[in-house]
Amino acid sequence: MLHEPLFWYTVAFVLFFVLVGRRIWRPLAAMLDARAAAVRLELDEAARLKREAEAMLAEAQRERDAAMADSERMVANARAEAARIAEAAAREADANAARRERMAQDRIGAAQRAAVTEVRDTAATVATEVARRIVTEALDADADAVLVDRAIARLPAVLTRGAA
Repeated sequence: MLHEPLFWYTVAFVLFFVLVGRRIWRPLAAMLDARAAAVRLELDEAARLKREAEAMLAEAQRERDAAMADSERMVANARAEAARIAEAAAREADANAARRERMAQDRIGAAQRAAVTEVRDTAATVATEVARRIVTEALDADADAVLVDRAIARLPAVLTRGAA
């Protein structure tokens, strides 16, 4: 065994690592510790960023919910306003219809009054014409003189009654 080169290679390898390994191990361990600390810092930063992202997500969800509530309120207000406007338009249409109906009834009444007045005027004209014909046909000059004399005789009595 002492004559075998593999044995001496193994001994040299172990001695090398025992003597040199301490010098290499410390910086290597320090480097690994630094790397572990850096990874820990990165993990802490990632956890902090995750918490911030979750807070931002929660805030965004609250804002979205508030915006949804606002939009629902706006839609409800718009529907109520549309119903109010429709109601007002219906009332105005009813009022316009009633006003036009009154105007039409007034026009009909005026037309009826005008027709009645025209019929009365025509009847008075016809009656006057008929009376004139009857008087001219029935009365001659002697009858006219008698009627005039009677009217003159009654005149003082009529005048005294009118004065009293």
